[in-house]
Amino acid sequence: MSNVTVTTWSLEQTASSDLLPAITPDGDVRILRSEVPSPEFSRFLYASVGGDIRWTDRLSWTYAQWQGFLDRPGVETWVAYDRGTPAGYVELDPQDDGVVEVSYFGLIPAFRGRRIGGHLLSHGVARAWDLAERWPGRPETKRVWLHTCSKDGEHAMDNYLRRGFKLFDTKVEEEPEVATPGPWPGARAV
Repeated sequence: MSNVTVTTWSLEQTASSDLLPAITPDGDVRILRSEVPSPEFSRFLYASVGGDIRWTDRLSWTYAQWQGFLDRPGVETWVAYDRGTPAGYVELDPQDDGVVEVSYFGLIPAFRGRRIGGHLLSHGVARAWDLAERWPGRPETKRVWLHTCSKDGEHAMDNYLRRGFKLFDTKVEEEPEVATPGPWPGARAV
């Protein structure tokens, strides 16, 4: 098995005023919070968005692992729908001391390149900043952060920078090269 060099960039916003919202795309695009924790739906989103860009770390999660993650207070999944069809999602993972990580964000391949991603990211980051309003007992958000890597979509970094994120760390590592898993076992990625 060969290795591949992967660069990982960590970015942050340290004030809600850092967010630079994208324009709303044309058409019937809606963003809704998935309020019922559903391992099946979350795994569908994860595999469908990340299948062609080698998201593999959660593919081996059991139902119980998904449920345990989703049941944590403050974890939220916001889903973009294009005319009623799931187009992508943003997952928020609150951490200690008012920090919220955008742990996953992306679009299903068929919905990329249509200005939905900037709109979804803007909405998700705004929800990270007001997370404490929906979760009594959570501290006010002081920092929103995320990471992206050279395996992610070609427009990911530009989208983050256009939304007002600032780079705070870069790491370069060798990783085993893995096949693109596709949206489900045995499927070919497009």
